[in-house]
Amino acid sequence: MSLRIAVQMDPLPSINVAGDSTFALMLSAQARGHSLWYYDVGTLAWESTPDGKGRVSAWAAPVIVHRPQSSEAHYKLGEFATIDLGADIDVVLMRQDPPFDLGYITGAHILEKLKGTTLVINDPEQVRNAPEKVFVLDFAQFMPPTLVARRIEDVRGFQKRMVERGFGGDLVIKPLHGNGGKAVFRVPASGDNLGALIEVFTQMWKEPFMVQPFLPDVSMGDKRIVLVDGEVAGAINRRPGEGEFRSNLAVGGSAEATELTEREAEICRVLGPELRARGLVFVGIDVIGGQWLTEINVTSPTGIVAIDRFNNSDCGAMIWAAIERRHKDMTAG
Repeated sequence: MSLRIAVQMDPLPSINVAGDSTFALMLSAQARGHSLWYYDVGTLAWESTPDGKGRVSAWAAPVIVHRPQSSEAHYKLGEFATIDLGADIDVVLMRQDPPFDLGYITGAHILEKLKGTTLVINDPEQVRNAPEKVFVLDFAQFMPPTLVARRIEDVRGFQKRMVERGFGGDLVIKPLHGNGGKAVFRVPASGDNLGALIEVFTQMWKEPFMVQPFLPDVSMGDKRIVLVDGEVAGAINRRPGEGEFRSNLAVGGSAEATELTEREAEICRVLGPELRARGLVFVGIDVIGGQWLTEINVTSPTGIVAIDRFNNSDCGAMIWAAIERRHKDMTAG
């Protein structure tokens, strides 16, 4: 069955078609006979209606995407118009990148109004309730020692306890709602500049930040594992670039083939049923050293292009098969 799919995403002209997961998903949807519309979350709107149910709309255009040859555009847009996401669309793919701020949260609230009429992937209520560095706290048994706080006294106390536990005194400090490795800092055991860094964090962000011991295993990379409807679809190892400890591809990390350790497989077995129950169809988790779960990405996971390249797999087909099943179940119910 052909589905009408609206993709809520970052601006089409700016995406990196060679490695962008959203673009890969759009190509895969077309290959399965589905039609695509494109819109920016800033055009999302809700309006009351006489029946009291309300109407969710967006300023969207039909789009066809393709792998470009040389300098040609990778997409062709039709005319923009206001479309009713409840009446004119079967599936909304929620794929804009964070920041996970009030704008992002409000967009998720609006999309939640489509429940029962249009399938939204990932489920916007669950995306809203599961920011990646907060949701992961539900699985603390798999995490490295972690502190979520704002006071420098708490950070210094945590650093002392890490030394006592044999983790060393180096810390990693990162925004609680950041993404792509942005504003992630390593603080030496000496504590040099810790006070200044905490000042910057508390001035820039009102929420607490996350502190963890620096894990030397990160020099060998961190593993991005993609789960589709709770099942492992594949994984890549991401190695930091020269002079970096961050391995995110967005900051210069490189991808390589990998396999899951027994511990990583256990993590996936525990997470899988919870992700499936929450309607989180496309999820990326990050694991360091084959054992430490650091993040559960449900907002706009990436990595499927590299996973397919190294594993000769088709993550896009797996994701759309899961979405099609869920849409069939929703409409049958």
